[in-house]
Amino acid sequence: MFLLTCLKIISVLLAIVGVTYAIPLTIALVLGESCAVLPFAIPMIVSIVLMIVINVPTRKIKIHMSIRQTYVIVALSWIFISLMGAIPMYFSGCYKTFTDAFFESVSGFTTTGCTVCNDIDNLPRSINTLRTLTHWLGGMGVVTLTVALLPLLGVGGFQLIKAETTGPEKGKVTARIATTAKVLWIIYAGFTVLETVLLMIAGMDFIDAMCHSFATLGTGGFSTRNASVGGYNSVAIDVIITVFMLLAGINFSLFYYIFIRRISDVVSNTELKVYLSIIVIEIVAVTLCLIPVYGNVGTSLRYSSFQVVSLLTTTGFGTADYLQWPATAQILLFFLFFIGGCSGSTGGGIKVIRWVVLAKQVNNETRRMLHPHGVFSIRIDNRVSSKSLVLNVTSFMILYIVMVAITTFVGCAGNLDAFSAFTGALSMVGNVGPAFGALGPSFNYGFLPSFVKWWYCFAMLAGRLELYTMIIFFLPGYWEK
Repeated sequence: MFLLTCLKIISVLLAIVGVTYAIPLTIALVLGESCAVLPFAIPMIVSIVLMIVINVPTRKIKIHMSIRQTYVIVALSWIFISLMGAIPMYFSGCYKTFTDAFFESVSGFTTTGCTVCNDIDNLPRSINTLRTLTHWLGGMGVVTLTVALLPLLGVGGFQLIKAETTGPEKGKVTARIATTAKVLWIIYAGFTVLETVLLMIAGMDFIDAMCHSFATLGTGGFSTRNASVGGYNSVAIDVIITVFMLLAGINFSLFYYIFIRRISDVVSNTELKVYLSIIVIEIVAVTLCLIPVYGNVGTSLRYSSFQVVSLLTTTGFGTADYLQWPATAQILLFFLFFIGGCSGSTGGGIKVIRWVVLAKQVNNETRRMLHPHGVFSIRIDNRVSSKSLVLNVTSFMILYIVMVAITTFVGCAGNLDAFSAFTGALSMVGNVGPAFGALGPSFNYGFLPSFVKWWYCFAMLAGRLELYTMIIFFLPGYWEK
């Protein structure tokens, strides 16, 4: 029964991804990019047929999943969609090896945004569309989309979303989890359309505007140009993308609360306040560091705000090579690799809320030293949080550090210098994209040995699924009855 459940859900998920291939396939047909037509058409048709063959005969069979099984399904789902994303990239001839194609696909779906491609400008526009489309699908979560379209998941739906979504606390925006998923995707799609229109007004053509909107809202960072967003050299484009990156790093539930006029829930949100405070403080500090470089406040503010928001939200777009900036500006940006966006956003990283919880716990422990018999609690959003939240955050942080350490070692084994390997590990596990040193914004990941790329694929998937969903299979407790 579990095998059937697994096949039903994964086949639907692959069919959903397959249907979205209609977008790059149409572009390939219209622009005459013959090398990409069959690589898009065949997996699209096969995935749809497979879904019909598996689901139509079994449509009356109710799906039931244990918590243990949901982790297997979500992990397998992300592996299979990554494989499906790699098929057009490889068979179009745009990537020399399947390893490179799979790496690019994983980087896309996990919204990491690091690339192995040396010449993005000359990729077929349909392939560039696919690259950014993977960001858009992976940003909000393809499993979340599947739940939105599959009310038959019933009880298991919430567990699937919990295994995929980000942050220490998972909750429902509406009473029904399928409705919650639909609401989040509607908001997500609405922002995407709005940004696309604004970018077209600012001077991009439709395909580039759509691609950059996909990458922005997914906080991915794939661009259609080698120089990323900086290749357009447009203040208007920089401002638009900065604003939407900032929005994408916010918990999407808050936008729904604004829509239904629950403004008090937004105003009292602790994580949002800290998130915006970090952005303001970092932008001001980096701007001050850049004034001697650019000679005026306006230009310095333009580049600092874009890069700060890009790295904090783990989008990874670039308008300048920050490795050429003063050391003070670089270290300020380096701190952002440890933070990430808000929980419930499309951003990666550790998440702002976890740092808030740790900071409040440190404050409580300090107060306890002064008042040994005092009773102290952590308040989030003006509510007392459970004690288990601190344990949850602490265990996640330990696991995160271990994962970064192992990934750093693998990078060093692949002949990276220690600092490049360390920042590369932070980038992979945090789904940031660019790093420092040999993996900085002006370089790509194509030169890495194959074994490093495959480990990085695992690190990216683990980071996107909040570590536990991928690592739980290696823990003895998972296999205990």
